[in-house]
Amino acid sequence: MSTAMAADLTSKQRRILQYLRDHAGTKTYFKSRLIGQELGMTAKEVGSNITALQDGNYDVEIEKWGYSSSTTWKVNV
Repeated sequence: MSTAMAADLTSKQRRILQYLRDHAGTKTYFKSRLIGQELGMTAKEVGSNITALQDGNYDVEIEKWGYSSSTTWKVNV
């Protein structure tokens, strides 16, 4: 990811992106609720910020996968 692109992200988006990078090597599916618990955010905050990451050109692919009890995201690195 270029520095210019990183500068365009909010601190919450950078934290979520780093979390996904750190964990996507061992895990594929992530729930907004659980990401939020780890990062001190609500599931709604995670969902609204992760959408911005989907549209960017980063080294992770993020796809909305399911909605049971919390939105689930499929992440590939």
